[in-house]
Amino acid sequence: MKVNQLCCFVLLLMMMALCDASRLINYFNKSPLKSIKSKDGDVIDCILLSEQPALDHPLLKDHQILMTPSYHPEGLKKLFNSRNDEKSITQLWQLAGRCPQGSIPIRRGKKEDGFFSVIKSFLQKDETNREKLSAGMELISQVKSYQSVASYAMGAYYGAKAIMNVWQPQLQQPNEYSSSQLWITENSFGSNQNTIQAGWHVNPELYGDARTRFFMHWTRDNFKSTGCYNLLCSGFVQITNEIVLGGSVFPLSNFNGSQSEISILIWKDPAQDAWWLEFGNTIVGYWPGSLLTSLAHYSSLIEWGALVLNKQSDGVQTSTQMGSGHFPQEGFKRASYMRNLEVIGSSMKLRPLNYLRTIARKSNCYDITVGENADWGNYIFYGGPGRNPSCP
Repeated sequence: MKVNQLCCFVLLLMMMALCDASRLINYFNKSPLKSIKSKDGDVIDCILLSEQPALDHPLLKDHQILMTPSYHPEGLKKLFNSRNDEKSITQLWQLAGRCPQGSIPIRRGKKEDGFFSVIKSFLQKDETNREKLSAGMELISQVKSYQSVASYAMGAYYGAKAIMNVWQPQLQQPNEYSSSQLWITENSFGSNQNTIQAGWHVNPELYGDARTRFFMHWTRDNFKSTGCYNLLCSGFVQITNEIVLGGSVFPLSNFNGSQSEISILIWKDPAQDAWWLEFGNTIVGYWPGSLLTSLAHYSSLIEWGALVLNKQSDGVQTSTQMGSGHFPQEGFKRASYMRNLEVIGSSMKLRPLNYLRTIARKSNCYDITVGENADWGNYIFYGGPGRNPSCP
């Protein structure tokens, strides 16, 4: 091939890649009805409900948006009454305004976000980063770097709930992260494992800052090529104009002081073939059943716990904090907790657990304890500082 032909060929490839990247950027930055500037630096765009990213998914081409579930595990009376309650502030952007009815709020992508650095690598034809983009920046190759604690229950469940206090864990370096979350998954860890999850995390590589943010994530093939965080790909259908997926949580808990809590509820609606997500008293949206395979009917494994991504080299333990950064034995106002852990069985109602198992891979670094009382039901305390004299 002659030099001028080669140059034209390379230019053509670059233009094709640029078009793909521009399409992806425009995909997440659609024309808004209104934009809101938050004090944390986020810009929230109000996008028409009918123009949200979810509906670009091939499996949802003719999807009719569901505006309410057919049932609620805590009762329809609670569900409808909650809509008339005074609006509470749970995310910082809400102090600056609200999106109009008929729209959903989407956090606008910024060049500092990990998503845009992935697009830059995509232009360089980096296959690893293409996979990283597809899987929502959670590569299966990173599994060995995860350090986790969890309580879990196995059986046939149609959802679960937790109330958790919220902190801002400190990270040793910005390519690590710390999350506390609820998992709805299956008791099988094959290549086609389905997982939906929600909670709070600190993830600078994803957002470009170290703020604590509400998130959700899903996959139906163990993060190989499907699923993503929040609305960074099509699939999850949002119906509320009040909550931003990926928005910073407000306020946060204080050590030895006031405790700030959020509640997460995920449940299956068999009549609608959808898994619904609720944040506080607000129904955020749902995962249509067509997106999922092994979670088509129920979940066989529920987990409540936390993850830290350790990116230190040569097996060195990171000092990235989990939860508050304090061990569970320090207790209330010091350690992180999740309380009123409940599951949904065949009765389609929330109920406490009969037995709760726990696992901590490195209990000298991060640990977990369980308990039960009349007010909190089943609960866990968890967390830790990472590297310390007992965890080198």
